[in-house]
Amino acid sequence: MAEEPSRQLLHLVFGGELTQLGEIEFKDLDKIDVVGIYPNYASAYDAWKAKAQQTVDNAQMRYFIVHLHRLLDPESIGRSPR
Repeated sequence: MAEEPSRQLLHLVFGGELTQLGEIEFKDLDKIDVVGIYPNYASAYDAWKAKAQQTVDNAQMRYFIVHLHRLLDPESIGRSPR
């Protein structure tokens, strides 16, 4: 039996310098670093980790992973992946 291809679960990795620790407000929206869009969480996590490690000396710098697939198809939340 042939395997079905897995669904694309798109993830966005981006970051920037925050105005203060504990808040998610960026100092300068023009300087947000869009790292990329990835087809699954594992590859997004690898990209996030690499960027986070590059900026470890700046405590105000934060990177995030956004689950784009949840925004594109909100009804899929809680549904098992095909």
